[in-house]
Amino acid sequence: MVLRIIQTALIALFALPSLQAAEGFPAAPLPPLQEWSGTSEELIADAGDDWITPAEKAGLAETANYADTMAWLERLVDAAPELNWLEIGISAQGRPIRMIIADREGLTDPGDIIASGRARVLAHAGIHAGEIDGKDAGMMLLRDLTVADKRRDLLDNATLLFIPILNVDGHERISKYNRMNQRGPEEMGWRTNARNLNLNRDFTRIDTAGVRALSQVVNLWRPDLYLDLHVTDGADYQYDITYGWNGAGRDRERAPAAWSPAIARWLNETLRPAVDRALERAGHVPGPLIFAANGRDMTGGMVAWTAPPRFSNGWGDARHLPTILVENHSLKPYRRRVLGTYVLLAETLAAAGTEIAGLRHAIDADRQRRADEIPLEWRRGDEPGTIEFKGIESRLELSEITGNLVPRWTGVPTTGEIPRIDFDQPGATVERPAEYLIPPEWSGIAERLQEQGIAVERLAQPVTVTVERYSLQDAALDAGTTPFEGRARYVSGEPERTTVDVTMPPGSWRISTDQPLGTLAVLLLEPQSPDSYFAWGEFASILQRTEYYEEYAMEPLARRMLAEDPGLRARFEQKLLEDPDFAGDPDARLRWFYEQTPYYDATYRVYPVMRVPRS
Repeated sequence: MVLRIIQTALIALFALPSLQAAEGFPAAPLPPLQEWSGTSEELIADAGDDWITPAEKAGLAETANYADTMAWLERLVDAAPELNWLEIGISAQGRPIRMIIADREGLTDPGDIIASGRARVLAHAGIHAGEIDGKDAGMMLLRDLTVADKRRDLLDNATLLFIPILNVDGHERISKYNRMNQRGPEEMGWRTNARNLNLNRDFTRIDTAGVRALSQVVNLWRPDLYLDLHVTDGADYQYDITYGWNGAGRDRERAPAAWSPAIARWLNETLRPAVDRALERAGHVPGPLIFAANGRDMTGGMVAWTAPPRFSNGWGDARHLPTILVENHSLKPYRRRVLGTYVLLAETLAAAGTEIAGLRHAIDADRQRRADEIPLEWRRGDEPGTIEFKGIESRLELSEITGNLVPRWTGVPTTGEIPRIDFDQPGATVERPAEYLIPPEWSGIAERLQEQGIAVERLAQPVTVTVERYSLQDAALDAGTTPFEGRARYVSGEPERTTVDVTMPPGSWRISTDQPLGTLAVLLLEPQSPDSYFAWGEFASILQRTEYYEEYAMEPLARRMLAEDPGLRARFEQKLLEDPDFAGDPDARLRWFYEQTPYYDATYRVYPVMRVPRS
């Protein structure tokens, strides 16, 4: 009872607005708003409809809290035989994370739904809980798929798995001051969870309850298509619904910049034309994902980003799961954004259902692909292209507050060519090994791989094998950074790779890369990968020196070594000539000798995950 009282108090505390969000504080001035109307407004339920959603009842200007959302959904699930829901996880503050299953036969078993052959579409809202458009759009769609009998046909060929709120604790940190540059809803949740962790940076670590639950859903239900529903930050423009994926490049003649190129082509050539047409018919202005190259306005052009696997769309690309990142434009009204999201969800469900053969062919091609070289990241290309851009006119004015030029948006639509900068060049690459080996003392890493759905094998007998092993002599904390997402970040420097024979004891782990998630395993286990477990600090202890020498013992030993080993003397004298810093550092000189002795720790800075090369 005492624990429950404490938990309730903590939840109430977290839900309070910040001290700066004093009642009556003026709203942030936003750029001028363009008038809009569209046929998607016909989707809104009549005021007297028994199944009007809380958001519709408020004119699509507000969103319901967690309790009211779940109460409405529970009533809908009870009334619709096509709907079921299940608890997929529990948040840090003790709230259930729930998923709705919309299936025409009312199936609830993943195996049965997979066996049905219908497309499986997974969508979630509220990974950033202030960006909650997808929740209210999804509630309207669930109603129309079932009790309203308006879009029941969409379930003929597809099953929808819908998580209305992924970041349930952030959802309940409600305030009208949570997102300065967003037009509605009237009050909204917070970006991060109760521990201030951003769920959409957690897809490689899986530290948060929400992403852990989502990963389990993906592993168990094996969706054919996955949508992550967001709202933008940033510049003003005409588009209201922007969306994209890794490999949404400008040039169809070139291979997509993606770990799943066949999937990227299907999304580019089949899905986008269908969804764009549906949005345009409904009065919306669809566009690609938009990131300002200069970080503030579109004068420097836009960036076509290739996401790393810490993000949902990069993670989906790495695991060959077609993943759509939706970013509704924050400066458009909530009503318009929710309706556009409804149209996008409905048309995606329709396209997945009718084009499932082509989609699964693309998925299979990427899951069976075993590229010899794997990019560990994607970088900016050298030659920008151009794109026709539907913008909003802006001008730069000198600010007396900042002393710098600040963009002012006029509200006047403008269309023209702007630079498009593609992140389509592989950065560091690595050749795919046959497998990785992990010693038993690092079993926690194998368990994390299993959480991702990667197949691992535990050795019952000792195995002697020739491996490639990294030495991370240049590895260090990422310079100049503060902790990121609750972790200290590390960089590997330039790993040194050597070939050695090792005997792996029983209890060690073998991870083959000849599996559908082999590419993801490479991205997680190669230390120089920006989203590897090493980069996230899982192996920090190998960088800690734990044995030392005493000068009174090491100095006479070094003199003896020089006297007895002419080759060592020659190397020492050469280093003195070539490295002035070394020559002028007595500790470095003595440490150099220490490193030539068997007293030196042979495992210091040696990465414990070993590579078995392909023959």
